[in-house]
Amino acid sequence: MEILDKNDSTDINGGVVSQIRKITYAGLIVNVVLFIVKLALGILGHSQAVVADAIHSLSDLITDFAIIFGVKFWSKPADDCHPYGHRRIETFITAIIGLVLVAAAVGIGYNALSTIRDAHIEQPCWIAFMGALISIVFKEVLYHWTIKVGKRLKSSAVIANAWHHRTDAFSSIPVAIAVAAATLNENWIFLDHIGAIVVSIFILSAAWKIMQPAIAELFDAGAFEHHKKEIQNIILNTSGVKSIHKLRTRRVGSGLYLDVHIQVAPAMSILDGHEISGLVKRKLLNEGPDVIDVIIHIEPYDSV
Repeated sequence: MEILDKNDSTDINGGVVSQIRKITYAGLIVNVVLFIVKLALGILGHSQAVVADAIHSLSDLITDFAIIFGVKFWSKPADDCHPYGHRRIETFITAIIGLVLVAAAVGIGYNALSTIRDAHIEQPCWIAFMGALISIVFKEVLYHWTIKVGKRLKSSAVIANAWHHRTDAFSSIPVAIAVAAATLNENWIFLDHIGAIVVSIFILSAAWKIMQPAIAELFDAGAFEHHKKEIQNIILNTSGVKSIHKLRTRRVGSGLYLDVHIQVAPAMSILDGHEISGLVKRKLLNEGPDVIDVIIHIEPYDSV
């Protein structure tokens, strides 16, 4: 039997933690700056929508702080109390980000519906429109930067935070449309509410895409079917392996833990079987779909 782990390198873990914190701190700084800019331009431009959008930027800090403080825990190596590591913390934080998005979507939709008939006291001006436009541009740029880092590091929490940035950009679109429309004609202010409802639906959709794999993992769902086939092909294409069975997978954080029985020639020595299991191990860790730990059982092949 071989028990293998990809989490043995402290240097690699430290580098990943550093990169995650770097991109998250960048998002945090952008959110603080956007809050100040949108609040100032919203007040100067007499736009309640832009002021509300500025307050929304403060809520984004929740997920930023969750990742900054959480990454040092989920990146810890396995120990006696947590033999599979601490990666479920990342899954938990990913689910929290999804819940924050759901709350934001429900809040935006409810506010749009409940105030759709409210009269606006002052007509916004173009300086307020600039606040919403700045938010859209910066948040979209931040999304592309964060999603690139998240995919490279295979971090579900960072990817979820990237989508949070994009939904923030989406939520600023109806604000920009409303301010521009209200600046041209105060009778068009109702577009703000309709646009907000549409955006809340998009945010709910993004939240589900973030939460669905996290929830599945918390319920011990295995690898996707195409990943299982990829793993089987890697094992079966290894010299000396006759067959496999009892392949079990468990997704933890952004990685997969495997437990598999491989069958070899019955007359093979223990040493030769051990070398084959080591070869299977290296191939799975190097070529497999996010494989981080493997337990391999050796059995004699029975052709009957």
